[in-house]
Amino acid sequence: MSKSKLEYIWLDGYKPTANLRSKTKVIDGFSGKLKDCPLWSFDGSSTKQAIGESSDCVLKPVAIYPDPARENGYLLMCEVLNADGTPHVSNSRHKINDPENDFWFGFEQEYFIMSNETQLPLGFPVGGYPGPQGMYYCSVGGRNSHGRAFVEEHADLCIAAGLNFEGINQEVASGQWEFQLFAKGAKKAGDEIWIGRYLLDRLTESYGYYIEYHPKPIKGDWNGSGMHANFSNNTMRTCGSKETFMQICEAFRPVTDEHIEVYGEFNDQRLTGNHETAAIDDFRYGISDRGASIRIPIYTVDHGWKGYLEDRRPASNGDPYKIARRIVDTVRSAEINEPAH
Repeated sequence: MSKSKLEYIWLDGYKPTANLRSKTKVIDGFSGKLKDCPLWSFDGSSTKQAIGESSDCVLKPVAIYPDPARENGYLLMCEVLNADGTPHVSNSRHKINDPENDFWFGFEQEYFIMSNETQLPLGFPVGGYPGPQGMYYCSVGGRNSHGRAFVEEHADLCIAAGLNFEGINQEVASGQWEFQLFAKGAKKAGDEIWIGRYLLDRLTESYGYYIEYHPKPIKGDWNGSGMHANFSNNTMRTCGSKETFMQICEAFRPVTDEHIEVYGEFNDQRLTGNHETAAIDDFRYGISDRGASIRIPIYTVDHGWKGYLEDRRPASNGDPYKIARRIVDTVRSAEINEPAH
């Protein structure tokens, strides 16, 4: 009977920024189906999710993908449960209220590739700085483009894993890159970003790199790293109403603090009002405005006010489950308050 390697992946209990954890279960005759993935316990006292005297937490697989780097391997994104089967306090996924997968998300995950040897982004000389940002964005050639082989391999792994991977590009700083994922359903969108991050982090082990998700790892006149959230629901995709979009945008204003609270640690260092950001204590929106909190894409306008919005505030280290949940709740509040016709 053939054996399969099931990689159980979960988020630990570190605050405010959770870390990915994983361990492998080898089983016989696995069907490859999510329903046949067993629950599995782990030592929560080693991940800030339990105390030593009552250390068992439980992993519940909620999404499955083929593991592109292992024969007969599978990647299992898991929710964390308490020993009694209730959701653990660190389980941010189960709180998302999108049972019909009405909400579609396209996340743009930015990050820096760091050298283990120099502890600097690729292309940064020891004791100095490369040329100023400007020539790195979508660049071609060894002078300005650093890490392409790594990034291409990561893209291939994501595609082979069955993620809805939509693209890659170098960003405005040396060694800074981005990948994009799209999913129909808020929970699925979070699952895919976390699996994409897992594959990215695992790949660094073969290159002598590590990934820096800090939203402003390089101080000074450099863009930070975000995870812009493009989102829509059926109302936005079909309404054809500028008024409806304005009402949805305005619904974000009174809950600015609630959004910032879950949009990533150290985001105040990135959201300064410069470098294509709005200030962290400001809220504004505008058509094609990449310096706004919420950008109204020209696509939406050109398609008769049918489309999506982009929240540009989430940081690169944010939890996509928390971000998606907050956006879903805010958009739903705008619709609940919509006057009856």
